[in-house]
Amino acid sequence: MSVTLDEFNSAPDEASLRGALADCCAAHSWVDRMISGRPYADRAAVLGASDVATASLDDIGVSEALAGHPRIGERAHDTWSRQEQAGVSDAGADVRARLAECNAAYEIRFGHVYLVCATGRSAEELRAICEARLANDAATERNVVLGELTKINRIRLDKLLGVEG
Repeated sequence: MSVTLDEFNSAPDEASLRGALADCCAAHSWVDRMISGRPYADRAAVLGASDVATASLDDIGVSEALAGHPRIGERAHDTWSRQEQAGVSDAGADVRARLAECNAAYEIRFGHVYLVCATGRSAEELRAICEARLANDAATERNVVLGELTKINRIRLDKLLGVEG
């Protein structure tokens, strides 16, 4: 789904817009803030509102957002995740296995899926990032996750608004 800014601002079918926004970020509070903030003057205002909504996610919101993302390296069912993780599809079995091991170690350490903005990154790069982040304490990692989620939400909002690249 792609919409113009005018369509985004005036979408009469709030359920349809909610679904499209939930594809960007599965946190209910984020979707609510994005809808209640309409109308937006321009793309920059949409992205700025997203940044604020993402930064203000509580633990429940972060959990909801993370639940909307597949593990890095696993077969993604939605188009955007497949595109974002395209760098993993060419990886050899050994790299994919090491990435899966790192994913598992991360989930044990932090209690949730490893989230990273995977766009344009190789499987080896994603594994190295995961491995480095295992050294973070919980508070630091929460901030890193919010930063990565901010990047992903921006990319997906651009796709929703028909802005590619």
